[in-house]
Order: sequence, then C-alpha cells, then structure tokens
Amino acid sequence: MLRALRSIGRLTRAARVLGRHDALMPLELRAEMPPVFLALLPLAKIRFPWEAPPQDIAGSTGERLATALAALGPSYIKLGQFLATRPDIIGVELAQDLTSLQDKLPPFSTAEARAIVEEGIGKPVEALFSAFSEPIAAASIAQVHRARTLPDEEQTEGRDVAVKVLRPGIETRFAADLDSFFWVAENVERHYAPARRLRPIEIVQTLADSVKIEMDLRLEAAAMSEMAENTAKDAGFRAPQIDWERTARRVMTMEWVEGIAASDRAALAAAGHDMKRLGQQVIQSFLTHALRDGFFHADMHQGNLFVDANGELVAVDFGIMGRIGPNERRFLAEILYGFITRDYTRVAEIHFEAGYVPNSKSLHAFAQALRSIGEPIFGRSAREVSMGKLLSQLFQVTEQFDMKTRPELILLQKTMVVVEGVARHFDPDHNIWESAEPILKAWMIERMAPETRIEEAAAGALQLGRMMSHLPDVLDRAERTARLLAENVDEEGVRIHPSSADAIARAQERRAGYARPLLWLAIGVLGTLLIVNLL
Repeated sequence: MLRALRSIGRLTRAARVLGRHDALMPLELRAEMPPVFLALLPLAKIRFPWEAPPQDIAGSTGERLATALAALGPSYIKLGQFLATRPDIIGVELAQDLTSLQDKLPPFSTAEARAIVEEGIGKPVEALFSAFSEPIAAASIAQVHRARTLPDEEQTEGRDVAVKVLRPGIETRFAADLDSFFWVAENVERHYAPARRLRPIEIVQTLADSVKIEMDLRLEAAAMSEMAENTAKDAGFRAPQIDWERTARRVMTMEWVEGIAASDRAALAAAGHDMKRLGQQVIQSFLTHALRDGFFHADMHQGNLFVDANGELVAVDFGIMGRIGPNERRFLAEILYGFITRDYTRVAEIHFEAGYVPNSKSLHAFAQALRSIGEPIFGRSAREVSMGKLLSQLFQVTEQFDMKTRPELILLQKTMVVVEGVARHFDPDHNIWESAEPILKAWMIERMAPETRIEEAAAGALQLGRMMSHLPDVLDRAERTARLLAENVDEEGVRIHPSSADAIARAQERRAGYARPLLWLAIGVLGTLLIVNLL
C-alpha cells in the first residue's frame, strides 16, 4: 500500500506536467490504456494559480511530449530517449519526434563534483589533478569538467583530461522513478489485457537495465576502452583513451579531445576539412563497427562527435552501446546489399534462413513485399534515400509475415537513422548507398573466404566436443538420481519401485550407447566439412 501511495504521488505530479503540455497520452497509445486512465485526462490539464504555465505547447504530439519530459527531469528524459529507440512500441513518427529530446540540465556545483571525485578515487583532488575546471557540459546523469593531471614519469607537464562525474543523489532519484514505472506496468499488465501486447513490464525492465549501466561509469569506461581497441588500426575514427587510475563507479577520466564539434559545420569547413569525406567516413565507420565487431556506438549524433586536426572522427559519451551477434551481422549485410543489387529473392531467403520469418510463409510473397519497399527508392536523388528508413519499412512489412520484434535490430536501425543525419549534415548530397556498398561487399567476401569458413567450422566442432564431453557426467548423475529416488524418499513422498529405478538406469545406459556413435558421426561430418573447405 505504501508503495502504491508513493507511486501515485510521483505519477500524479508527472501527469500534471504532461497534461499542461497536452502530452499526457499520445493518440498512438490511448487505445491501449484502461478507460479509467482516459477519464482522468481532463483533470491532469487543470492549472492551479500558483503553477507556471508551460512555455511552449505548440508543435506535434511528439515535440510537446519531448518538452514535457525534459521538464520532468533526468528519469523522464531517459525514458523519452529510450522510447525514441522503440518505434515498434510508440510508432515511427512519435519516435522520430522524441529524437529531438535534449539531454541538458543545469550543472551542479564544482564543490559537489570535487567531493564525489575524492570519495570515488579515495584521494584529494589536489593529489590527482593540478587543475580542475568549472563544469563545461551537464546532462541528466552526469556533467563534465576539464582537468590536468599531475606530472609523472611519462608526462613531465601532465595531461589534459575530461572528468565525468555523476550527479549527486541521481541513483536514488532514478530508483524511485523506476519503481513507479514498474508499479504502473505491473498494474496495467495485470488488469488491462489489451495493453499486454506492448509488454509494459519488459519495456520498463529494459530501461532499468540500460540506466543501471549508465549509473556505473566503470562500465562506460570499459565500453570506450573496447571501442578504442577495436578501432586502434582504423583510419578516420578513434575513441579516447581511459585513465583507469582516476576512474571509479561515479567518476570517469579520459583523454581530452582537441577538435571541432561535428555540429559546427561552418567551423569544420573554415578549418579546411573535406565535408564529403567526413560524410562517407561516418557511414563507413558505423557499418564497420556493426559488421566487423558487432559492437557500435548507439548514440552517435553530432553532439557526441568531434573532428580532430587530422580529420579523424572522435566519439565521446559511450553510455548507450549496441551489440549484435554473427547472425544479425550477416542479416544486416546481406539484406542491405540485396537491396542495393535489387535481389529481393535473396533478401527474402536471408529472413527465412535466419529464422526471422516462419517457414510456413511464402518466400515468393515475401520477396514481392520486399520489392514494394525497394523499387520506389531507385531513381530518386541521394537526398531522398535513407537506409534507416528502409529498415524501418522493412520491419513494418515483416510484422505482416509474423517476424517477432528484435530490439537489437531496432536499436541498429535507429542508430543508422542518426548516423545518416550526421552524414547529410556534413554533405547534404551524400549518397548513403555509395558509401555503404564497399563495406558490405568487403564483409561478405571476407565471410565467404575459405579461412573464415574453416574457423567457423572448427569453432562449431569445438563447441560440440565440449557439449559431448559432459555427456557421461550427465548420464551418471541421471542414474544416481533415479537410484536415490528409489532408496531415499521422505515418508510423505512418492517412492519409486526398485524395478522402475533399474529400468530408468538401463534406459540411461542405452542412451549412452546411442550417444557414442552419434559423437563419432558428428566428428566425422565436421572433419569432412573442414576438408571440403580446405579444398
């Protein structure tokens, strides 16, 4: 009851802010809400005399919602950013509007930041840095300071670094708001069946998992470090180096990035940077990370990118990252290349081979649906063609063929839309497909190479060998369990007759006998595959 009262109080305040912005319940979601919620909508729009009117309630539903969420603070800003990645839940148009949600808040004091640094690292700020600036950027979860390390054996003058510090009390604030979100999700799912298709509890849990990662700056530092290793030999893109000695759960220190913000196109052009090349660079870097590494920066907008003096893109803010497995990488590469070459049958086959579309559906009907997406883009100017929007249309069509929502692909699609926006910011006439084709083709050629096929077959053999090596132990445990059930059962339990236990044991022995030939057969098949690949 106490939890319910707390949640109702917090949510009432949020509802009133949303109501005053005419953004309490977007039309796309009203059909999914219980009637009692809809009956209360007019009450939420009432403004008391002591309440300030909203500054701006013009614009689309999504724009008003973005303004209201920003007014509600950190937890709701993150909720809006998360919903922007899920057009499958809130609709494409609303998700697109929420991408404009700015994650900017007033900074907290430098004295508080210094105290957090000292507590996290366990040393006075003066023992860590020779200089520590006022805040230079502040967002919903953390703010950034410029600092300079003390001289050491390698750097006699110290190094310029950026120090990211979590907001005071942010963990408590998020925990309270997330608990309220869970309370609403649980009640909606329990009492209103039509909304269950949206899987509200699962949505809130995904948000909670994402926020949990962002609340531990060591995890963001690890993501940045992994990206730096992955791109160490890449031309045109890099990630800053982490200073692990000055990094803790609530503090992260990284190299200071000297460069021009990607958002400042005029400054980039004035500095002599090749804008056409930068547009190509951002697309090819993103696709390389997604396909080669299966690990990509999922928030790569202009505000998180800089261009250094060498013309390299330098990314910051690794709080939101995406991962895709080998199957998803192949799926992405082949469907995009299939659309480029207009091979819709092959694109359809990939969906079936990956198990995304049930075999009960017609491959030819699906290929026809894909053609309806691909053909309209040919003959259009480069400005009008978007891979991200094509993927969005693709996911809408695949729903008609019972393809289940795959959050990792939705995040990939959303990131691609953002990256395309950056590319066209650099070069309005940038041809996305021309930039993507060599990366997609090179990846597929590499995956089809004999060496790669041998490595994959060997990995499969090793995995099967490990699984089979545990088989005798599994059978022994099953036999012992059967005998224990027969001999050591509580008085209230159901005793298995000794003859039944013996029958179970004999059955396990027979299965073991069957398994051994199967093991040798599997090894023989994999050996043959290896030989074929070598030839």
